[in-house]
Amino acid sequence: MADDAQSLAVALFSEILTADQLLRNRLSRVLPKGMELSHFSVLNHLVFVGGERSPAQLASTFHVTRGAMTNTLAKLEWAGYIHIRPDWDDARRKMVAISPAGRQARDQAISSIAPLINRVVGELGQDRVRAALPILRDLRIRLEEE
Repeated sequence: MADDAQSLAVALFSEILTADQLLRNRLSRVLPKGMELSHFSVLNHLVFVGGERSPAQLASTFHVTRGAMTNTLAKLEWAGYIHIRPDWDDARRKMVAISPAGRQARDQAISSIAPLINRVVGELGQDRVRAALPILRDLRIRLEEE
Protein backbone atom coordinates (compact mmCIF):
# COMPACT_ATOMS: atom_id res chain seq x y z
CA MET A 1 0.00 0.00 0.00
CA ALA A 2 2.80 2.44 0.84
CA ASP A 3 4.44 1.62 -2.49
CA ASP A 4 1.20 2.49 -4.31
CA ALA A 5 1.01 5.86 -2.53
CA GLN A 6 4.66 6.58 -3.29
CA SER A 7 4.24 5.63 -6.96
CA LEU A 8 1.15 7.84 -7.18
CA ALA A 9 3.00 10.77 -5.58
CA VAL A 10 6.00 10.35 -7.86
CA ALA A 11 3.74 10.16 -10.94
CA LEU A 12 1.83 13.29 -9.86
CA PHE A 13 4.95 15.37 -9.26
CA SER A 14 6.61 14.04 -12.41
CA GLU A 15 3.62 15.16 -14.50
CA ILE A 16 3.51 18.58 -12.81
CA LEU A 17 7.25 19.16 -13.25
CA THR A 18 7.16 18.10 -16.89
CA ALA A 19 4.09 20.25 -17.62
CA ASP A 20 5.78 23.19 -15.85
CA GLN A 21 8.91 22.83 -17.97
CA LEU A 22 6.95 22.55 -21.21
CA LEU A 23 4.71 25.51 -20.32
CA ARG A 24 7.65 27.73 -19.36
CA ASN A 25 9.41 26.83 -22.62
CA ARG A 26 6.32 27.56 -24.73
CA LEU A 27 5.51 30.81 -22.92
CA SER A 28 9.11 32.03 -23.17
CA ARG A 29 8.94 31.61 -26.94
CA VAL A 30 5.80 33.71 -27.37
CA LEU A 31 6.54 36.52 -24.91
CA PRO A 32 7.48 39.88 -26.44
CA LYS A 33 11.15 40.22 -27.40
CA GLY A 34 13.39 40.81 -24.41
CA MET A 35 10.76 39.86 -21.82
CA GLU A 36 11.55 36.93 -19.57
CA LEU A 37 8.95 34.83 -17.80
CA SER A 38 10.08 36.25 -14.44
CA HIS A 39 9.53 39.79 -15.76
CA PHE A 40 6.04 38.93 -16.95
CA SER A 41 5.22 37.27 -13.63
CA VAL A 42 6.21 40.36 -11.62
CA LEU A 43 4.35 42.74 -13.94
CA ASN A 44 1.28 40.52 -13.90
CA HIS A 45 1.37 40.36 -10.10
CA LEU A 46 1.65 44.13 -9.77
CA VAL A 47 -1.38 44.56 -12.03
CA PHE A 48 -3.29 41.92 -10.06
CA VAL A 49 -2.60 43.46 -6.63
CA GLY A 50 -3.20 46.95 -7.98
CA GLY A 51 -0.67 48.71 -5.79
CA GLU A 52 2.88 48.97 -4.63
CA ARG A 53 4.93 46.18 -3.09
CA SER A 54 8.33 46.14 -1.48
CA PRO A 55 11.09 44.04 -3.06
CA ALA A 56 10.99 41.81 0.05
CA GLN A 57 7.25 41.26 -0.38
CA LEU A 58 7.76 40.37 -4.03
CA ALA A 59 10.60 37.99 -3.20
CA SER A 60 8.37 36.28 -0.65
CA THR A 61 5.44 36.06 -3.06
CA PHE A 62 7.59 34.42 -5.74
CA HIS A 63 9.62 32.30 -3.30
CA VAL A 64 12.95 33.65 -4.52
CA THR A 65 15.83 35.30 -2.71
CA ARG A 66 15.89 39.04 -2.27
CA GLY A 67 18.97 39.11 -4.49
CA ALA A 68 17.17 37.32 -7.30
CA MET A 69 14.23 39.70 -7.01
CA THR A 70 16.55 42.71 -6.93
CA ASN A 71 18.09 41.50 -10.19
CA THR A 72 14.69 41.08 -11.83
CA LEU A 73 13.52 44.48 -10.58
CA ALA A 74 16.68 46.17 -11.87
CA LYS A 75 16.00 44.80 -15.36
CA LEU A 76 12.35 45.87 -15.20
CA GLU A 77 13.33 49.35 -14.01
CA TRP A 78 15.95 49.68 -16.76
CA ALA A 79 13.27 48.76 -19.33
CA GLY A 80 10.98 51.42 -17.85
CA TYR A 81 8.36 48.86 -16.77
CA ILE A 82 8.40 49.71 -13.06
CA HIS A 83 9.11 52.64 -10.77
CA ILE A 84 11.10 52.11 -7.58
CA ARG A 85 10.87 54.78 -4.92
CA PRO A 86 11.94 55.10 -1.28
CA ASP A 87 9.35 54.09 1.29
CA TRP A 88 8.24 57.37 2.86
CA ASP A 89 7.61 55.65 6.22
CA ASP A 90 10.87 53.70 6.37
CA ALA A 91 13.83 55.08 4.39
CA ARG A 92 15.56 51.68 4.52
CA ARG A 93 12.88 50.16 2.31
CA LYS A 94 11.83 50.73 -1.27
CA MET A 95 8.48 50.40 -2.95
CA VAL A 96 7.80 49.07 -6.44
CA ALA A 97 4.94 50.08 -8.73
CA ILE A 98 4.18 49.20 -12.32
CA SER A 99 4.59 52.04 -14.82
CA PRO A 100 2.25 52.75 -17.75
CA ALA A 101 4.88 51.20 -20.05
CA GLY A 102 4.98 48.14 -17.78
CA ARG A 103 1.22 47.78 -17.90
CA GLN A 104 1.36 48.05 -21.70
CA ALA A 105 4.16 45.43 -21.86
CA ARG A 106 2.17 43.12 -19.58
CA ASP A 107 -0.95 43.56 -21.73
CA GLN A 108 1.10 42.83 -24.85
CA ALA A 109 2.49 39.69 -23.17
CA ILE A 110 -1.05 38.58 -22.28
CA SER A 111 -2.04 39.07 -25.93
CA SER A 112 0.98 37.04 -27.01
CA ILE A 113 0.30 34.08 -24.72
CA ALA A 114 -3.52 34.12 -24.93
CA PRO A 115 -3.75 32.03 -28.13
CA LEU A 116 -1.52 29.33 -26.61
CA ILE A 117 -3.31 29.09 -23.28
CA ASN A 118 -6.76 29.37 -24.87
CA ARG A 119 -5.92 26.56 -27.30
CA VAL A 120 -4.70 24.29 -24.50
CA VAL A 121 -7.75 24.99 -22.33
CA GLY A 122 -9.98 24.43 -25.36
CA GLU A 123 -8.33 21.10 -26.10
CA LEU A 124 -8.61 19.96 -22.49
CA GLY A 125 -12.15 21.27 -22.10
CA GLN A 126 -13.31 23.91 -19.66
CA ASP A 127 -15.00 21.38 -17.37
CA ARG A 128 -11.80 19.36 -16.95
CA VAL A 129 -9.79 22.54 -16.30
CA ARG A 130 -12.34 23.70 -13.68
CA ALA A 131 -12.14 20.27 -12.03
CA ALA A 132 -8.32 20.36 -11.92
CA LEU A 133 -8.02 23.89 -10.48
CA PRO A 134 -9.09 23.09 -6.89
CA ILE A 135 -6.63 20.20 -6.72
CA LEU A 136 -3.77 22.28 -8.08
CA ARG A 137 -4.68 25.16 -5.75
CA ASP A 138 -4.72 22.83 -2.72
CA LEU A 139 -1.36 21.40 -3.75
CA ARG A 140 0.12 24.90 -4.04
CA ILE A 141 -1.24 25.92 -0.65
CA ARG A 142 0.18 22.80 1.03
CA LEU A 143 3.57 23.39 -0.57
CA GLU A 144 3.57 27.04 0.55
CA GLU A 145 3.10 25.87 4.13
CA GLU A 146 6.34 23.90 4.02
